[in-house]
Formats: sequence, C-alpha cells, structure tokens
Amino acid sequence: MTISLSKGQRIDLTKTNPGLKLAVIGLGWDTNKYTGGDGFDLDASAFLLHQNGKAGGIEDFVFYNNLSVYSGAVLHTGDNRDGQGDGDDEQIKIDFSKIPETIHRIGITVTIHDAERRNQNFGQVSNAFVRLLDEQSGSEILRYDLGEDFSVETAVVVCELYRHGPDWKFQAIGSGFAGGLSALAHNYGLDAK
Repeated sequence: MTISLSKGQRIDLTKTNPGLKLAVIGLGWDTNKYTGGDGFDLDASAFLLHQNGKAGGIEDFVFYNNLSVYSGAVLHTGDNRDGQGDGDDEQIKIDFSKIPETIHRIGITVTIHDAERRNQNFGQVSNAFVRLLDEQSGSEILRYDLGEDFSVETAVVVCELYRHGPDWKFQAIGSGFAGGLSALAHNYGLDAK
C-alpha cells in the first residue's frame, strides 16, 4: 500500500520496510501549454551530503553528466529531455548497502535546464511528483505530489533521505530555488561553474 505524503512529512523507510535494500526514486511532471516555443528539459539530481550538510565534491553529486557514484550506491538511469509520456520521467536508484557511512543525507532535486534563456520556471510545470519503490518487489512505498506552489523558481529540492541511527528516513521537502542547478550546487557546497 502506498503512503501519500504532504510537504514536510517524514516517514521511516528501512525500519518499516526491513527488506528494503534497493530503492527507486521516480520523478515525474507535466508542462503546461504555453507559447514560449522551447520544450522543457527537467533534470533530476541527487546530492550526497556529509554531516556538515554539504557535498564533498563531484563524487557526491549524481546528475545527467555523472550518472553513478560510490560503485553504484546512487545511480541516475538517464536524462529524459522532454518529459513526454506517463509515469516516471527520470529515476534515481539507491543501494542503501553501498552508501558510505560518511553520507548522512541525500537531497533529491529537479531543475529546469537552460531555464533563464528559455524564460521557463516551475510555475509552468504541473503534476510534479516523487515516488519511492522497492526495486526488488516493484511495490510503491510512498508518493509525494508537489502541488502547484511554485511560480518563478527554476529548481526544487523535492525530498531528502537521511540516516536515523542504522535506519533511513524520507522527508517530503518541496522547497523552490531561483538560479537553477547552479544555485542548488552552491547551496550544497559545490562550486558550480
């Protein structure tokens, strides 16, 4: 049975799902019809954060140009450049057994590629969601629908997974940023160039 979360809610992942070793984070969205002419290219990313809340470098950042870190502990399945179709537009897979002890949080984000040049923002995106599945069974554990709370933002921290003792928890975030991927990377301690 899928649990639907609201912004700010937290849920135990591995404690209430003791067999959960491999998770799939599916992210999806639709774009509103408008006359801008350019298609939308939304990109999912994962920032692996140390105890100080920062990524240590490119080895802690999973995105369309760096698909896997820590021997497949976190794996991006590939860039969907148009978001067409139903279901997940992009997926990030997590193997909890391979995540180094030094990683305390994983921030899952979505950004609009080239948003400033294309004059695009999350106010033009609808039906955005994140869901977490058990990769082994295929069952959906939780879902968070982001709603329509955004206007000028070009990046969104969708959710975070974080350690709580030996277990992992999930928090629905839904926090928007201006400045796209560069702003998020800076927020998480990476020098985006």
